[in-house]
Amino acid sequence: MVDNLHVKYQVFSSGKAVGNAGARRLLQPKMRGVRTVHALKGISFVAYENESIGIIGSNGSGKSTLLRAITGLTPPAAGSVYARSRPSLLGVGAALIPDLSGDKNITLGGLALGYNREQVEQMREEITKFAELEEFIDLPMKTYSSGMAARLKFAIAASKEHDILIVDEALAVGDAKFRKRSEAKIREIRENAGTVFLVSHSMNSIKETCNRCIWIEKGVQKMDGDPDTVIKAYQQHKK
Repeated sequence: MVDNLHVKYQVFSSGKAVGNAGARRLLQPKMRGVRTVHALKGISFVAYENESIGIIGSNGSGKSTLLRAITGLTPPAAGSVYARSRPSLLGVGAALIPDLSGDKNITLGGLALGYNREQVEQMREEITKFAELEEFIDLPMKTYSSGMAARLKFAIAASKEHDILIVDEALAVGDAKFRKRSEAKIREIRENAGTVFLVSHSMNSIKETCNRCIWIEKGVQKMDGDPDTVIKAYQQHKK
């Protein structure tokens, strides 16, 4: 449950966010060029099991900020987020080590997800095949294209059953074939009593993957309902 969630952060006049509180104190005498951005303004909703919720909105509307707040990566200025288990963030920015091979990154990612080494070995081949990297799995990840890296990150993270899964633009990379397989995997996670949040600029991905949609504009929750209705209103707003 998200209850009256507000997120604020400080940015330099250049638009770059200020660091932690300690850094802000050190910079206080020179902070005349700093302003406060009210990124989320009173967001509230309840998410249920077996829901796949698409989050849509214009660039800079607060979509990714909302997902980071749900996962606990961005602290709220006011309001609360309540969850029955820790949400897992899955996206093209998921952290792996570029200097290591894809194979070693599977080990690293699997251990980070809580698997033991025996379990990692059992799922290694499946992850490699899902990512379509059989010929490249022993190469350093820094040699991968952005699409190859994104496929591997998705395959690792999606190998685990999540109660609450957060997907930020993971379906926006790769070819149409992989996007279809990714969408099918998201539906499978949802059907296994999970809850999925998906941010995507692809309205087709939202329609095909989600059974609910929330529209955020300039940090304000504009609409919450079935994807077709919400997307239609959003597209009319953009005209």
